[in-house]
Amino acid sequence: MTGRVDKHILSNALARIGDFSPFLSGLASRHPEVVAAVRDQGLDQAIRDGLAREESDDVGRMLRRQRQVVSLAVALADLSGMATLEQVVGHLSAFADHALDTAIRAAIAERTPDAEPGGFAVLALGKHGSGELNYSSDIDPILIFDPATLPHRPREEPVEAAVRIARRIVELLQSRDEHGYVFRVDLRLRPSPEVSPLALPVDAALSYYESAALPWERAAFIRARAAAGDIALGQGFLEAIRPFVWRRSLDFGAVREIRQISRRIRDHYSRGQVLGPGYDLKRGRGGIREVEFFAQIHQLIHGGREPQLRAPATLDALRALSEAGRIDADSAADLAEAYRLFRTIEHRLQMVDDHQTHQLPKQAEALDNVAQLHGLDDGAALVELLRPHVDRVGTVYDGLDNDGEARLPVQPDQLEAALEEAGFADPPAARLRIEGMRDGKSRSLRTPVAQDALEAMLPTLIAALGKAPSPQDALNRFEDLVAGLPSAINLFRLLQARPALARALIDVLSHAPALSQALGRRPALLDGLIDATALAPPPPQEELVAEFDDSEGSDNYELLLDSVRQRVGERRFALGVQLIEAVSDPLDVAQGYARVAEAALTVLASATVAEFEANHGRIPGGELLIVALGRLGGGALTNASDLDIVYLFSGDFMAESDGAKPLGATTYFNRLAQRVSAAMSVPTAAGPLYEVDTRLRPSGTQGPLAVSIDSFAQYQRESAWTWEHMALTRARTIFGSAAARARVDAIIAEALGRERDPAVLLADVVKMRGEIARHKPPSSPFDVKLIDGGLVDAEFTVHLLQLRHRTGFDPRLRTAMRLLAEQGLLDPAVIPAHELLTRMLVTLRLVSPASTEPPEASQTLVARTCGEADWPSLVKAYETARALIGGEWKRVSSAS
Repeated sequence: MTGRVDKHILSNALARIGDFSPFLSGLASRHPEVVAAVRDQGLDQAIRDGLAREESDDVGRMLRRQRQVVSLAVALADLSGMATLEQVVGHLSAFADHALDTAIRAAIAERTPDAEPGGFAVLALGKHGSGELNYSSDIDPILIFDPATLPHRPREEPVEAAVRIARRIVELLQSRDEHGYVFRVDLRLRPSPEVSPLALPVDAALSYYESAALPWERAAFIRARAAAGDIALGQGFLEAIRPFVWRRSLDFGAVREIRQISRRIRDHYSRGQVLGPGYDLKRGRGGIREVEFFAQIHQLIHGGREPQLRAPATLDALRALSEAGRIDADSAADLAEAYRLFRTIEHRLQMVDDHQTHQLPKQAEALDNVAQLHGLDDGAALVELLRPHVDRVGTVYDGLDNDGEARLPVQPDQLEAALEEAGFADPPAARLRIEGMRDGKSRSLRTPVAQDALEAMLPTLIAALGKAPSPQDALNRFEDLVAGLPSAINLFRLLQARPALARALIDVLSHAPALSQALGRRPALLDGLIDATALAPPPPQEELVAEFDDSEGSDNYELLLDSVRQRVGERRFALGVQLIEAVSDPLDVAQGYARVAEAALTVLASATVAEFEANHGRIPGGELLIVALGRLGGGALTNASDLDIVYLFSGDFMAESDGAKPLGATTYFNRLAQRVSAAMSVPTAAGPLYEVDTRLRPSGTQGPLAVSIDSFAQYQRESAWTWEHMALTRARTIFGSAAARARVDAIIAEALGRERDPAVLLADVVKMRGEIARHKPPSSPFDVKLIDGGLVDAEFTVHLLQLRHRTGFDPRLRTAMRLLAEQGLLDPAVIPAHELLTRMLVTLRLVSPASTEPPEASQTLVARTCGEADWPSLVKAYETARALIGGEWKRVSSAS
């Protein structure tokens, strides 16, 4: 909001208008009441009063005079320094909305006077859509209509009525008289403007944008807004095409299209690229367009996954991108400062004669005139004011091309030499593989566009492959990946635009079969690695819950199942890459895997409960609880971990649900538990999620899937085996109300704290370890879980000590070990030994899923990930750790 303008400042602005702006000077003389209103009442009230004062039955004349009022009032506040750029462009854009809405109502009323003016909407694009119009902007609307609700005359087709309404709107806004015009209207941004009607049926427009639109059209909708007419119709349309605009799977073609547009603009307006007289503020290097494109490119890259980045206005977008860490904060601040200055000077250019110009005058006198309107001494001062900002914007924008080393295409006769130089041991064999891709034998490479993308990406690919431990094997796997895709275009464009991703991809293909398989099923997983945050630990579990729950289609259960699978897949893939790239400790990655799984379980269980209650109602006083055990309970999973869980329920087991299809409590919660397990484990179009293991429930597979809390308590007191209480040492209630969780936790604590016969306990534990050794022998010397002195021995040692001494209880095994060591019950050296084996397990689940010795090419990677310099060093540390754990297990299990 802007208040009254200081009289002296306003007088100075009026003097500059009189000396340097014939257009505004004429308006001021014709509308002295506007000048007085701005001075006495402030900008906002002056505009409101002015619009009301000019109301008339002659709609065209009224709008033209209203435009004069708004232009003069805003210019006075602008030149007086009493209105910010955001306020200036906001008022100009708001008037465009008003003018369009008024014209729509008039056009419909002229044809069908008694009809409600619905069924016709304006989608504002460009600066109008983002609320950033300048003093002499065109507007670039897209006009849509709903044939079912648009008023039309008898025996007239809705499309005919819509076209006539559109023509009348354009006429009302573009016609000129002594008061000028309202707006120039450019309808060429509509789909196929050479053949399509001026106004499009909403269903036809939806079909076009969902199936046939070009990349630049997607980018144009970053700043789209329902601006006038039937706002609900416009907003519904924009909501429907949101997945087209904001894709979670990045289309680098759209980003490339923006870059190419920028280059074409620079080439076409080459004379306006150098700062000085004649410089084009909008299209010149380092100008307005490059600030806008810089923001839009980053929005296209990240906005599909981060809705908070979808701000239409340039300054808002820069701020959001900076706050999210997507662009450098200093660069964002510099671009914002430059943008404000450029837009302000652009306004000065247009204030002179109400011309749509963005170019600094070439004549010295005209340039001086613009500078002095702005309050500077001369044109030279204006150029120097702009210079540091133009240079900075140009440098920042040019940096978009410097993400990787520029490489020339590889010519066919140079391919073998390039492969040899890159490090291929058998260049002719590699050449045959690449020529096979060039021949387009795979369906993903059959189109000319795909072949062009392959050639553009090939230099980056060869350089990345050359750094692989076995370039030929990595190339073979890459070709297999490409062959399985419906189209390789987007993958190639992504790798070309982000060479660092090419290296990460080759590392995955070289070392991680599990990740390679996931990528083969869903290549879009690679999109998640575009920015550096993908290599950071996942956020806390509460934030992951919000992320997974705040997804496209979250109000639709089936769509939510797909969406959660996609987001979990991206998180798990990124965690795997962190291991392969050795940027995170495997222990931290294991905790990250667990947080992701728990968040997914929380979201899908909540959604399943809501879906179930919609059909069957609720059990009065009852709720479902989920207890995590094993690695999930301990908060440390691997990439391949199942989820060990137990379902409980509270309330009266004799009660009945209150819905349309009532069920008894036991049946109710067992069916609900089955649904939750299915939600977590059944593959959908987005792929699999987790295997759920419920065999640790009371009575195992012979018992019901969900039991009441009371039954659970009775079972733990009277019937549970020693091994079941060992499992409880890692139990953690992860779903349910706080009160119900506390009740379950108390039952678990009571079960673990009971007195036991030491001899019986020892015999049970030793017998159980022997059963595991007989039925699940280690598959190789590197089966770190089952081998003597391995992780199972460490876990049995801890659980035996916990139950024997009734102390050291914590679901997290590392914490439990520290508690036992502090009491002198456990050798502290076991803790780092256990950590080493855990690091090996988490890493080997990716590199060698069969728990065998990893391939020679991957051994150094495994060693480095586990904190050792090389493979021999890791093997030695592994043997030492096994000896420590095995010795401690022997000591504890033979104690009386």
